[in-house]
Amino acid sequence: MKGDLNRDSTSRSSKESISAKAVRVLLIAPSLGILGGQAVQAQRLLNNLRREPDIEVDFLPINPRFPGTIGRLQERVKYLRTILTSILYVTELLRRIPHYDIVHIFSASYFSFVLAPTPAILIAQLYGKKVVLNYRSGQAKDHLRRWRRTAIPTIKLADEIVVPSSYLVDVFSEFGLKARAIYNTVETERFIFRERSPLRPIFLSNRNFEPHYNVACTLRAFSLIQKRFPEALLIIAGDGSERDRLHDLAVSLGLRNVEFLGAVPPHRMPELYDRAHIFLNSPNVDNMPNSIIEAFAAGTPVVTTDAGGIPYIVTHERTGLLVPKNDHEKLAASAIRLIEDQELASRIIANARDECRKYVWENVRHDWLNLYERLAGYGEVLRKSKGMESEEVASFQER
Repeated sequence: MKGDLNRDSTSRSSKESISAKAVRVLLIAPSLGILGGQAVQAQRLLNNLRREPDIEVDFLPINPRFPGTIGRLQERVKYLRTILTSILYVTELLRRIPHYDIVHIFSASYFSFVLAPTPAILIAQLYGKKVVLNYRSGQAKDHLRRWRRTAIPTIKLADEIVVPSSYLVDVFSEFGLKARAIYNTVETERFIFRERSPLRPIFLSNRNFEPHYNVACTLRAFSLIQKRFPEALLIIAGDGSERDRLHDLAVSLGLRNVEFLGAVPPHRMPELYDRAHIFLNSPNVDNMPNSIIEAFAAGTPVVTTDAGGIPYIVTHERTGLLVPKNDHEKLAASAIRLIEDQELASRIIANARDECRKYVWENVRHDWLNLYERLAGYGEVLRKSKGMESEEVASFQER
């Protein structure tokens, strides 16, 4: 999968199924070499668009690599990596953007916004191409407030601002920016749905080890859970700048049965969700985490803080349990409550599974396809689909 995203597709697809008026889209996003939900969603969108007969899509990673010795230096030397990556990235933008109708750019915030989306937007403008800015950071409000003079004028250059949640639509509107929501997708067929009965104290955390994701709160909550259930197990998938601090915290709390797995590739995540009985999530800043809708798909009930856009996708006591940010005591109490109230847990699992329907590809594809076609000047085409009945929805309903 990683190789698929990093492939330098200099020639566009020549499949016979592509019509003469195929909309040519260049998707610019992190490759799977960068940890995080953006890369996962970019891969899913790329794979799905490649199945569409009227879309011709290619991928350009924001983190391209030089071959050979230069590539090895690029990988190992921190500041040299940034310089070399930026040079190659801008060169590729200049070379490839002229061949497409639409430039679809995934965007984070702060310096990442400067390094990746900004040059892509400006070069697309230079060549007169339509721009879709797909902004995905839960730190949007702080970014737009602190970088108002530079970020907002740059964002306004985009023809469309697309975000994955209604939460970010609301945030952007506070700054006079009109955005539309097109949801993230989950590949429900990759997750084995099962209801946990009885629910056991086996927990999963799947967030990068960065301060705003506050994995330390999950560890502190688990220390309280383990006092109630000594056999409790915590599986932690993730890596990042706080790795050493979190390992030290687990030791200082005297935690047992904690498995630090490091960075786990997306194709291995379904087995971890299947193994777990409860998903613990404790960020201070967030938008629409993939991990929550993946937990929904696997039947792993969610206990989470109410950071950012999470209340837009988790309804308290209906599709999960919400607690205040940075409150490890309430996080622990809610997890224990689920284990001790099987009726509540079963209701949440069933409701969350139903909620997944809105996140399958078939239920968002019309939004993307009509957006592309309108920007390309082809007009909106309602695709009830020639033989493209919803395989995702059908398989979802069968399971």
